[in-house]
This record gives sequence, structure tokens and C-alpha cells, in this order.
Amino acid sequence: MTARIKKGDLVQVIAGKDRGEKGRVLQVVRADLILVEGVNRVKRHQSPRRFKEAGIVEKEMPIHASNVMLVDPKTEERTRVRIEADKKDPNKRVRVAVKSGSVLD
Repeated sequence: MTARIKKGDLVQVIAGKDRGEKGRVLQVVRADLILVEGVNRVKRHQSPRRFKEAGIVEKEMPIHASNVMLVDPKTEERTRVRIEADKKDPNKRVRVAVKSGSVLD
């Protein structure tokens, strides 16, 4: 099954405290949770580890996938994603931006 949001995609937050922010997907935690660069940052108190110092660190926390939309690379606007069969290889599925019709994969 093809995922609608993948690691490295540029997304925009559409709900929550960081609404309007854009960032790259750092990690897909589960099918419904993603980690976005610079979004949903929290401060955590960290105890010392072998190669990490103790102190207060700021890091990104996962955000629900329904609260973000993919940014279309052609128009730089947010868009929905459609899954279609590839024109070259009908057995392969690709992601297509709904607004511009451009292939994302």
C-alpha cells in the first residue's frame, strides 16, 4: 500500500498551535503520526547519557497526519494526494497532487 505522506515530503500544518507552518517530514512514526521539522516543538528535561549532556532540550514531537497537508512542488500550495496507477508501469502505484496533477514519486 502506498502512503500518502512519506519521509522527506514538504508539508504544511493546517490545524493546531503551529497552523500555517511548513516543514519537511523527518520520520513517519506510524501510519497516522509523523515528525515534522520545526513543528510541535517542546522542551524536555534530559538527564545525562553517555554522549549527551544534561539540560533542557527542545525537540519535535509527533503530529497527527490529519493535521498536515502535502505542499504541491509545482504550485507551492497545499494539496490533497491521489493514488493512481503509473502510466509507464500499470502495476506500480504513484502519488499525484490533486491541484496540479503532477506526480510526486
